Amino acid sequence: MTSPLRTTTLDVPPTRLAALGKDARSLSFWAENAAPVGLVLLVIVFAILSPSFLTLGNIQAMLIAAAILVILAVAQAFVITTGGIDLSISATMTLGAVGFGLAWQAGFGFWLSALVAILAAGVVGLANGLLIATGKVTDFIATLGTLSVATGLALILTQGKPISFTSPELLRLTSGSLGIFGFPFLIAVVIAVVFGIVMFRTRFGLHVQAVGGSEEAAVANGINASRVRIAVYVLAAVLAGVASILLVARIGAAEPAINTQYLLNSIAAVVLGGVALTGGRGKIVGPVLGALLLTALSNGLTLVGVSQFYQPLAVGLVVVLAALLTRFQKK
Repeated sequence: MTSPLRTTTLDVPPTRLAALGKDARSLSFWAENAAPVGLVLLVIVFAILSPSFLTLGNIQAMLIAAAILVILAVAQAFVITTGGIDLSISATMTLGAVGFGLAWQAGFGFWLSALVAILAAGVVGLANGLLIATGKVTDFIATLGTLSVATGLALILTQGKPISFTSPELLRLTSGSLGIFGFPFLIAVVIAVVFGIVMFRTRFGLHVQAVGGSEEAAVANGINASRVRIAVYVLAAVLAGVASILLVARIGAAEPAINTQYLLNSIAAVVLGGVALTGGRGKIVGPVLGALLLTALSNGLTLVGVSQFYQPLAVGLVVVLAALLTRFQKK
């Protein structure tokens, strides 16, 4: 007599593609990946609309143009991870550029002028940190105030006139390249990699995320939240100082007028990159891709002949959409 056949059900793990398809059906997937998905879509759309978009020369120009925004986005990502925001970052960069120009006029040479630019920017960051961490002023008001102070100082120190100069070091910085990658973009990539390591592989980065997640819990675990906040704002300002040197190299002058577009786009890049505005979840790759997306958007609109008046409108719509998507980010 033979025994009846037994059937066994095996749990077959879903394939990677099936898992991806399942994730794609949730809004949180799009919220977490808004920057890479949007960047790919933009590249496809503009490549179809303009034959010049994917030419080697245009790609190189886009990467160089994105360098300053990438650095500012990394800086802003650190601040927003703590649950704060730095509205003075563009004015800080402008003050750094003016510091560079004045030092150059005084005969300091390239390297000392670059140091003056970073120190001038760093002072603004220290003021932000002390106001917020020690003075208990809200980040919005504190950085709005230092935005005005830095803007006023830049105008007073230059009498409102740009400082023009020529420097072989600046010329090499703006025109040099390694393959298709210009030096400004390579500097931005190095900064992104280094600060990505700082964010995710160091105790300081862990403390930054802990303070943003829950300051009370962080303090209860022995973290000096005030010191972390001061350090983050100084760090962001120092990066704005580095960006100011690239800005001076790019336009060949120290312009005292603030470019608010850099401020708006640095926050937009971080939002697109999936960093939670409430703090606690740090990202570096996302904001970098967000900066590249915004640069590609601006470049593509120019190539297809859209008026510059419409470009802030397009950027604003993209940011509003990304901000809405952040509501669906995983907690």
